[in-house]
Amino acid sequence: MTIATETTPKTTPAPELDNNGQASQFSEPIVMGIEEIQELLPHRYPFALVDRIVEFVPEKKAVGIKNVSINEPFFQGHFPDRPIMPGVLIVEAMAQVGGLILKKMDGSNGLFVFAGIDKVRFRRPVIPGDRLVMTVELLRVRGGRFGKMHGRTEVDGQLVTEGEMMFSLVD
Repeated sequence: MTIATETTPKTTPAPELDNNGQASQFSEPIVMGIEEIQELLPHRYPFALVDRIVEFVPEKKAVGIKNVSINEPFFQGHFPDRPIMPGVLIVEAMAQVGGLILKKMDGSNGLFVFAGIDKVRFRRPVIPGDRLVMTVELLRVRGGRFGKMHGRTEVDGQLVTEGEMMFSLVD
């Protein structure tokens, strides 16, 4: 004897869409997409190291994402048999997130550049396929021309890099 039962077909929730209408693999909201980032920062390929901002608190904090791909030009030489993202580029990526905090402040026209880097430590390598999450907090601003920030990067919740960065406004 066979008993017929009704089954409800399983459905998959609709994928979250990004600013271009494409399916996004990450659930964080996009606070700033690449277009707005490029309006604020002068960096371009191959030196644009922030793909999106997922959290932004004006004059306080920003959280940015860098999706690390094997197609990055630095992997050709660093290192061909064991690709590792250079530490200086990880710090630069944090600085670009910090630059967005400074550029969004009232009256901050011009270019902010590094004035110093302190207490930077590298805890683990960043490799192709990693998703670098950069959290940068503004510690202080002096006269609208100098800023100090604390940056921290993580991959899969593991600390990668942290340190302090100082910026100066160039006229």
